[in-house]
This record gives sequence, C-alpha cells and structure tokens, in this order.
Amino acid sequence: MDYKSTLNLPQTDFSMKANLSAREPETLARWEEMGLYGKIRRAFQGRELFILHDGPPYANGHIHIGHALNKILKDVIVRYKTLRGYDAPYIPGWDCHGLPVEHQLFKDLKKNKDQIDRVAFRMMAYDYAMKYVAIQRDEFKRLGIIGDWEHPYLTLDRKYEEAILKSFGRLVEEGYIYRGLKPVHWCFRCETALAEAEVEYENHESDSIYVKFELKNEEHAQNLGISFEGKKPPTICIWTTTPWTLIANVAVAVHPDMEYVLVDFKIGEHMIVARDLFETSLREKFESDGEPRVVKRFLGKELEGLVYRHPFGLREGRVVLADYVSREDGTGCVHTAPGHGQEDFMTGQKYHLDVVMPVDERGRFLPDVADFSGQRVFDANAGIIQKLSDLGYLKLASKITHTYPHCWRCKQPVIFRATQQWFLKIDHKGLRQDLLGVIRDQVAWVPASGRERISAMVENRPDWCLSRQRYWGVPIPAVVCRVCRNHILDARLIEKLAARVAAEGTDIWFKSDVAEFLPKDLRCACGSSAFDKSTDILDVWFDSGVSHQAVLKNAPGLKLPADLYLEGSDQHRGWFQASLIPSQAIDRQPPFKTVLTHGFVVDAQGRKMSKSLGNVISPQEIIKDFGADILRLWVLSSDYNEDVRISKEILNFTADAYRKIRNTARFILGNLNDFDPDADRLGRQELCDIDRWALSRLSQLVDGVTRAYDSYLFYHVFQKLFAFCNEEMSSVYLDILKDRLYTAGRRSKERRSAQTVIYDILDALTRMLAPVLPFTSEEIYRSMRHRKGEVAESVHLSSWPAFDGAETENGTNKDIDKILEIRPAVLKSLEEERTKGKIGSSLEAKVILTFKDKQASEVFFRFAQQLRYFFIVSCVELKTDASLGAPFAISVVHAEGKKCSRCWNYTQDTDVDAAYPGICGRCVQAIRG
Repeated sequence: MDYKSTLNLPQTDFSMKANLSAREPETLARWEEMGLYGKIRRAFQGRELFILHDGPPYANGHIHIGHALNKILKDVIVRYKTLRGYDAPYIPGWDCHGLPVEHQLFKDLKKNKDQIDRVAFRMMAYDYAMKYVAIQRDEFKRLGIIGDWEHPYLTLDRKYEEAILKSFGRLVEEGYIYRGLKPVHWCFRCETALAEAEVEYENHESDSIYVKFELKNEEHAQNLGISFEGKKPPTICIWTTTPWTLIANVAVAVHPDMEYVLVDFKIGEHMIVARDLFETSLREKFESDGEPRVVKRFLGKELEGLVYRHPFGLREGRVVLADYVSREDGTGCVHTAPGHGQEDFMTGQKYHLDVVMPVDERGRFLPDVADFSGQRVFDANAGIIQKLSDLGYLKLASKITHTYPHCWRCKQPVIFRATQQWFLKIDHKGLRQDLLGVIRDQVAWVPASGRERISAMVENRPDWCLSRQRYWGVPIPAVVCRVCRNHILDARLIEKLAARVAAEGTDIWFKSDVAEFLPKDLRCACGSSAFDKSTDILDVWFDSGVSHQAVLKNAPGLKLPADLYLEGSDQHRGWFQASLIPSQAIDRQPPFKTVLTHGFVVDAQGRKMSKSLGNVISPQEIIKDFGADILRLWVLSSDYNEDVRISKEILNFTADAYRKIRNTARFILGNLNDFDPDADRLGRQELCDIDRWALSRLSQLVDGVTRAYDSYLFYHVFQKLFAFCNEEMSSVYLDILKDRLYTAGRRSKERRSAQTVIYDILDALTRMLAPVLPFTSEEIYRSMRHRKGEVAESVHLSSWPAFDGAETENGTNKDIDKILEIRPAVLKSLEEERTKGKIGSSLEAKVILTFKDKQASEVFFRFAQQLRYFFIVSCVELKTDASLGAPFAISVVHAEGKKCSRCWNYTQDTDVDAAYPGICGRCVQAIRG
C-alpha cells in the first residue's frame, strides 16, 4: 500500500507565483464592479470620523514616483483607519490652475501669452487640466488607492472657485489684503511674480565682482579724517554676484557695530572695507595692488551718511546701517538696490530711499538705461563689468558657483523685481504670532522636527504675494480707476462675482463688462466712477490653500479641522503655510490637527531623480515589472522621515521580502484545505503548548503593529510583519508544525490545534497586511474559509484583528522560549554533520543534549517528548554532567531504529503492526484515525 495518500499534504488555489501585474487589474475590476468604496462608506457611516485631507497634485503630466510615495502613504492610513472602525472617507483632489498647467500648455502650443486670446487660452487650459485629471486618476487607481474617484475636488470646479473668491473676500473684509510696491521673485521667462514656495534653489554660476564707489568730498567725510589729497578719491568697496543690479543702486549698507578700516594701497588709492574681512581674506585678494596698509579705523555707525557717486554717474548714494550685513563674506559693505531685494527694500523704507526699477516684465532694461537698453539683465552683466573696468571702478572680477533662486516651473534663474502686487499682510491683527502659537501648541508634527522647521519659516516670512500676471486661474476681482490708475478691491464686488462664478465659472470676469459687477456707489479716491477690470489672477497656492473652506466645510460627511495633512517636507513652506494662514485668519483655527511629512525619492546613491542622470524610475515601469503591491511594500519598508532611496536592486530586495510573506500565507492556506473554522477549531485551553506559544507571539505582533500604525511608523510595521513571517513563522513555528500537519490524523486534536492557530495567524496577518498590500490581502481573504458572522465581501470591509494576549500567556511560553533559544545551535550542529556526510535529512539524526546544571535542564526534561519536533529530528536524548565546561553541549549521532516510509522518522516501533508494513506506530494510529 502507498501510504503517501494518507498524508495531509498542502493543497491551495493560492498561487506560489504572484503574477501581480496580471492579477491586480482583475482585482481592481472586481472592486469597481462591486462598488467597494461606496460599500465601505455605507458600512462605516455614523462611526467616528477620521479625515485625511488630500493635498492636490498639479493636473499636468503623468504621475511620478514621488506622487506614488505620497498617495500610497495616504492610502495605507485611510485603509488602516477604516479597518480600525473609523469612518475615513478619502476625497482626492487636483490643483488645476496656475503656472504648472499654463507653462506646459504654452510649451505644447509653442506660443507665449501675447500670441493668444486670454479666454480662448483659458478654455484650452481647462480641457488640458481635465485631460490629466483623468490620466492621473487612472494611474492612482492602479496603485490601489481607494477613494471617491468619481467625485474628486478640482480647483477649477465652479463651486470650488466660488469658495476661493469668498475666502478672498473674507480676507479683504478683515483688512488683510493690500496693494503695494515691493520686490518679489520674478520669472521674466514666465512673466509673473512668484511666491517663496514657487522658488527652487539650485547651483548657478554667477559673476563675482568687487566694485569701488567714489566718496564725495563733503563735511562728514572730512570730519572722519578721510583724506581726498591722494592721486585718486577714496572709495568704499562693495561685493556683488548680480552686477546688473548696480544700475539700481542707491545706497551702501554697513553694520553699525562692525569695525571698518581705511586701507592705503600705496598706489594713491584709499578704500573702506570691514576690518575682519580685510584681515581674513581681502588683504590677500587685493595685494596685487600694492602692500595694503590700514590708515584709519571706524565703527560702522560712524560711516552712516557718507555720500558717494554712482560709478556710472546715475545718482549720488549714501551709506546706511543694517544689521544683516555679514561678517562671513564680501567686504562688509553691501550694495543696496531697494527694487531688487527684500532686505534692501526694508532698508530703503527705513531711510526713505528711492525704489529704482529699470527692468521690465521680460527682464530687459528699459529704454532710458544708457548703454544697456533692451538687454536681458543676465546678458548685460559682461558689458556692465567691462564698463566698470574701463571707468576704473572694478577692483576684482571672477566667477562663483552658489545656490541661486530658480523658477519652479521653467527651471530658469529668477530676479528680484519691485512691482505693484496684491499682498496678504502677515502681521495684521497679530496673525503671525497667532500662527506661531498654533504651530507650537495646537498641531502635532510628524516628525517632531517639522514644528521648528515651519516655525522658523513663519517667523521670518514676508507678506504673501497673492497676485500673478498670468492667464489661467481665478481672477483677482480688482478694478482700476481710468483716471488715476488706482487699484481698488471691494468686498461687495467680490461677493457679486462669486455668485456669478458658481453658475457660470470664472471666465465670466474676463467676458463681461465691468459694470455688471460694480456696486452703484463705488468711487475712486480721485472721485472717478469709471473703472477697468484688473487682469491679475490669484496665486495658485491660495487656490489649494483654501481647500479647507471649499472641501472640508462644504462636502457632506467631512469636518474641519482635518485629522491629518500628509505631504512632502517641502510643503512646510508651501501648502501647509498656504492652508494655515487663511484658515487662521478666517476661522481662527488651524485646518489640521496633525501634519505628517515625508522626504523625497532619490536613487541608490542619494541623487535626485533626473532624466539627464538616467536614474528616473516611473511607477508605471515598476507596476509593469513587479506589480503595485511590491511598490507599496517598498513605501512601507522605507523610513519616510528621510529621503527615500529606490533602484532596481532595492525593488528586487522588496520583491524577495514580499515572496517570503506571500509564501507564509500560501503554506498556511495549503494546510487549511480541510479546516472548518466553525466546526473544527479548538478552544484556547485545548491547544498544544507550542501552538499557545505561537498565539502569544501573534498577540504581541498585533499589539506592536497596531502601535506602529497609530504612530505612523510604517517601516516598523514592515519590520515586524516581515520578521514574524520570515523568522518566527517560516523558520521556527511552521517548520516545527510540518510533521504534525502532514502526518498526524486528519481529524486529530494535534492537527486541529495547529490548524486553529495557523488559521488565526493567517486571518490576523491578512487584515494587518491589508492597508499596505490590498491586492494580495484580498486574494488571501478570498481564498480562506471564514467563520460564520465574520465573513465580509472584501477584506477591506472587515475589521482589525483583536487579541487578548492574556488568554495565551502561561508559564510554558517562557519555557518554550528557552528551548527555542538553543534551537539555532542544534540546527548548526546538524548542518555540520550533514556536511561531513554522517547524516542526510535531519530526521536521520539523534541529538544528545548534555547540561551542566540540572536545574537548567528541567525545562528540557519536561518537554522531552516534544523536543524532536522542535529540532526536526527522530530522537532527542537528555543528559546532565556537572563536569561539563560549558552550560550545555550538543552531539549528533545517527538515529536508532528503522525509517518509517510515511513520516520518515526513525523509530523502534516501525513494522510492529503486520497490517502496516514499513509504518511506525504513530503513523498507524494516524491512518486508522
């Protein structure tokens, strides 16, 4: 008789080969057909709300790996909170206005904004944005992201645009909005102002020049003892990396408390610089002009009011005081052009300096700028340097590579340019201090360092420039007086436009006559009632920043504040501030309770993803090769607090980890083929000792994984789940179980004990894996038999595993831990004997354990009959020997007896029953049932 047919060999439909790229779309189609998201919403309606509010990506282009990281992290949280019993709706959103869409569309059209009608372009921009909303929606869904994809929030939606205007109107009413002349980051290629959040800092090679400004022979200079009797007039020396801004110079700033020196270069030239910088660097730089000698010393405050002549004779300037003057670089004398820098502007306000702006919106010098009219500012640098040299005012010139602001969209260097713009005043009604208090006391930051990061940004940020000179966006409904060109904002006009926008969209502002929106009594300060419409649009960050007003306040089933905002760490200066500022100004509360930030995706060497480096890996490519669950597991396994590395090698490692988790599930499923969880499961007190131990480990796992999910420590979730599957299960418990599962009587208590526990392990594992591996967990769940009353249509409609660890804890668990502590040493000894050829399978072995301490061996003697299963050998013999040099010794010999042809164990009772030749007594009992 072939007794192999009596073995309980694993049987399962759960495939060893995941083939995720083919299987996952089938699961997506099933979820779509059953309306999974809607069923989840109905099932959890009325429960405690948990709102993760989606930061909207731009609707331009396909999604990239950074999008995948962000959306998967959000999805893991939403799915986890749902399994924990929360009503956790997820409303995805898209940022549809502004420069990202406009820039790409103009690029596709091969036109600029002067070559196309505004309204016609806006219609094309709408279609363009909607095209990529559809594309990105499908790409996000393929990642397994669950949400209300049929009803996302879009910043171009009419109701959303209405909310934008109403929010802006509230801020106008409260006095936060003003128009002023200030230097702002200006992209002359995109022809628009930029907010700080729209500026990226990249390496850039600039000219580095030291320029002498000739002092005027006047009373203050004479009183300081500055001599004008040399061959050349004395000078004050500045350093700059933006030569083109010298055209607008009106002052030189010095630090009031720094010491300055008048240096004689023995060539008839006297020059003022900071003493510390002269001693540490400038002496060496300038020594080619002769051995420099200090002839006078001054404090910076003594130099205030000195008058100098502009090198090009454009005007006279004067020396002013400023605390921001650096001791680390330059000359300690800072060239000041209030039209070209924020600090310069503030100094100009203090000293009532002229704001000279010789540059137009395209970055070209105006017609009245001699020698450089019509030239782009960066192109003019060489000519300006040459002119300085020809006039004798250039002290030194070189090149320097440093970080410089670039436009976030066209990636080109930007300039500071003073223009009339609309601003949100950050200090109005104590807003800045309120924001800092909220950041400190009311919001939780994950990681905690986010609190200091955003606090520093808010503490030092300038007023928010809200206006943009572009086509595509929500208009700023200001009117311009036809007589004096004064710009006016009126809350009544804004409210009237908002009502029209809700029905007709924002194009109505550009299509209609301004008279349709004007309040009847609106007058300019000059008395005129004739107005034109402003064509500026709102900063796109304001659009997305007021999503708490447009979505959280207006959508049914949501709440304000949200429980969580989750975005990349760059959003400390972007969306987090853009959301917090209007929320605090309008509602006097933050829009979020917790803010979680993650790093950026980089390659294996820590480099940014770049097409030029050839290190870009797209999520679509990963899904094609590996499947979405592997991509999701990579996210879970990464410490998102830092930049997250990805490469084909890292993904292969992730895939290997995934296979080990999957194979654990496959093994368990294969051994549950004949297990009915209602009829066959045993009570806790009926379980075998090692099975109770396994349940205690499961209980600890559920507790640890739950705490890790709750703390947003997702890589801890991965580590715990992977270690449990790979080490405690595959390498220990399931390895030990194989003999009992395969050879014990099919309905025996020993086998049912094992099946009861592995069923509970798989059930809990499936639910704990569901937030991160939604496709695989669904496949496992559908392959399992479920207890009556616990079966759901999907694992994502089930609940989080709950275990009472006290039920599984007893003294034997600690005893088993002691046995398992020496198991690796036993397995190592077995492997050594196998290598020598003394044994083949470990079942050919007998292990002899000798203990020095009899008390230490008591645990092993108590478990003497079970030890052979722990070590997967045919026999274990226990001894004690007080003379032993070590706590214990292991020896391996060939097992005695005869090999059972069914279980392959060597025993003394094989062949004892003539009816079952070649079978051991234990297997005879199993066969007889």
